Amino acid sequence: MSFGSNEGSPDWDTILSALSDYVDVDNILTPTQVPTPPPSTEVSSPPLLPYQLLDLVVETSPPASNLVAEDDVIISVSTAFFPGSGLHSCPPDLVILSSDSIHFFVHVSTLLDASSNAFDGLLPPSPGNRGRVGPSLTVTEPSDVLNVVLHAVYDRSCSHYGHSFECLSAAVAAMRTYGLSFQRYISPSTPLFSILLSHAPLRPIELYALAAEHDLDDLAVPTSSHLLSFHLPSISEGMVDRIGSRYLKRLFFLHLGRTEALKRILLQPLQMHTPTASCSIHDQRQVARAWAFSCAQLAWEARPDLSIWSIESALGPLEVQLTCDQCRDRLKEHVEIVKAQWSAVKRTI
Repeated sequence: MSFGSNEGSPDWDTILSALSDYVDVDNILTPTQVPTPPPSTEVSSPPLLPYQLLDLVVETSPPASNLVAEDDVIISVSTAFFPGSGLHSCPPDLVILSSDSIHFFVHVSTLLDASSNAFDGLLPPSPGNRGRVGPSLTVTEPSDVLNVVLHAVYDRSCSHYGHSFECLSAAVAAMRTYGLSFQRYISPSTPLFSILLSHAPLRPIELYALAAEHDLDDLAVPTSSHLLSFHLPSISEGMVDRIGSRYLKRLFFLHLGRTEALKRILLQPLQMHTPTASCSIHDQRQVARAWAFSCAQLAWEARPDLSIWSIESALGPLEVQLTCDQCRDRLKEHVEIVKAQWSAVKRTI
């Protein structure tokens, strides 16, 4: 079984010891509880979720009831945050229970250092007894979202889990709820920043909205380069509300600015050379008119995402029609100037 980012195999003695401290057998097994499921040999195991949950079976003594002594307590534990995972020099002293009942063994001191609001007021003001797992706290986020949040807190990459964009978006919102600094945990040098940015090619407007909604400027800037071909009038009202006026204005100005810059570059006239016996001023004016016509077509259809290849395709064929070597050289030089100037125009907000 793969344990993701954890090194080596889990220490089962450590895990079972910690779980024995953590599980309150008398409270878990009560006469009102549903009967224990059949043995695992009679029930087919469901497939593991993408983040690979690990089911641990803890043998317990029978409570003061008429339940069968062979009853087991089964809890699902995160394969990244389990006792003995080696994420911290000290053993975990807190268990966080996700909304889908997955247990994450973490450290109070780490969460207190990361959060500005004691994890939305859920944490004690100071760490408890080191080496002993305390009571659990329950959060409203599912395990995949909590997995992303905790990986960010522990400065670990969760890219190998392949979390969906929706999961990552929910994790960013949860980080704000739990008082985690975006500047600290979603800066360009962090693993989570790289994971989010990897979605820019396929989900550019959604990622831009996420960055704008949480004022993640470092994320919004590179994402905007993937929106040069996006049809801005197609943005929904809901998306507009999320992006907000500031980032929406910057995106519109990016499109308008690049379009106007392209027009200015294309409308520069072709420079003529000194007339010769084989190429008169009249001949050169014909070349200049052909150049102006081709540039006007490009300018009329000017788009912020116009490619260098499109410029070459529109202006390059003019060279074939020329018989004057000087005119041909001037044309080549001007095409290169246009390409260089267009490449230098800013591509981000």
